[in-house]
Amino acid sequence: VRRVSLRKMKSLRERLREQGLLESFLEQHPYNLANKYFPGIAMEPLQNYMDDEYFGTISIGTPAQDFTVVFDTGSSNLWVPSIFCSSPACSNHNRFNPMDSSTFLSTNDTLFIAYGTGSMTGVLGYDTVNVAGISVRNQIFGLAETEPGDFFYYTPFDGILGLAFPSIASSGATPVFDNMMTERLVDRDLFSVYLSRNSQDGSFVLFGAIDPYYTTTGISWIPLSAETYWQITMDSVSIKGEQVACSSGCQAIVDTGTSLLAVPIRALQILLNALGASSSGEISCEAARKLPDLVFRINGKAFPVPSRAYVIRSGGLCSLGLQGMDAPTEEGELWILGDVFIREYYVVFDRANNRVGLSRLP
Repeated sequence: VRRVSLRKMKSLRERLREQGLLESFLEQHPYNLANKYFPGIAMEPLQNYMDDEYFGTISIGTPAQDFTVVFDTGSSNLWVPSIFCSSPACSNHNRFNPMDSSTFLSTNDTLFIAYGTGSMTGVLGYDTVNVAGISVRNQIFGLAETEPGDFFYYTPFDGILGLAFPSIASSGATPVFDNMMTERLVDRDLFSVYLSRNSQDGSFVLFGAIDPYYTTTGISWIPLSAETYWQITMDSVSIKGEQVACSSGCQAIVDTGTSLLAVPIRALQILLNALGASSSGEISCEAARKLPDLVFRINGKAFPVPSRAYVIRSGGLCSLGLQGMDAPTEEGELWILGDVFIREYYVVFDRANNRVGLSRLP
């Protein structure tokens, strides 16, 4: 049982805003969050990381080389920049040097992941990956050789550690947690996540266990509807007891790699109108204090998200933490329950039983 502490840092959006670069960046980098979940061939747009704030540290190699990564339940690959990368985006991040590791094994296999506004290319290699004291030997990972564009230049993390299923891993690479399970490095085939609110410390990913301190309200177990992402079926979304969206049921992905609530375009307009926000999601901070809960009904139970969770306050301005996304599935509309939702619940990702557990936090 090992716990990875997560640091809450300024998001890319906040960094760009402080430097006066946000507006021009958004103009140059239009994107659709849905591309992450319906990527085509080896597509994994990372623009959704623009609002991410939670990062942890892992090490790769012998002796260890440290990297800050996003622990992302919405993807499955591990990759970090390498010394072979000459892109500006690699220049201000930690880069892996395979020649400094006595346990590194090279391959001739390449890795290509296309983004909404660029791409990452590299090679695949094997080495020991250490996650909070768990040493995973011969873990396959990507060594980035190119990271075109300026998106990664501004990101506060070096790489990504995906925690979704092997079925969506680029180049067929085995995810880190799958190797943890295979090698019996965890007591239980599950991991759990706690994300702190505001500026509080204490966020973590716990591998192999459930911390009872965070489950005093009990755990509601929800079966997965697909073993790709951590995807579940949602019954409805309501405000003040009235269904306003997903009334015929829809799909939802619990994704630590997405900061906001991603909402189908049509449902987004309904929610903005019902909550009295502008078409861009802005709302007066005085009105925001009086907003009702958003209630997600999942597997027959209600999971409320209060306004303190879905209202974003920045520099005296308030906006709703909702983002439009157009991604219909065969089973219905798709919603992404990102950090706005996860901060209200201790979440258990159970691979042994293919289910998600939610325990409401006080």
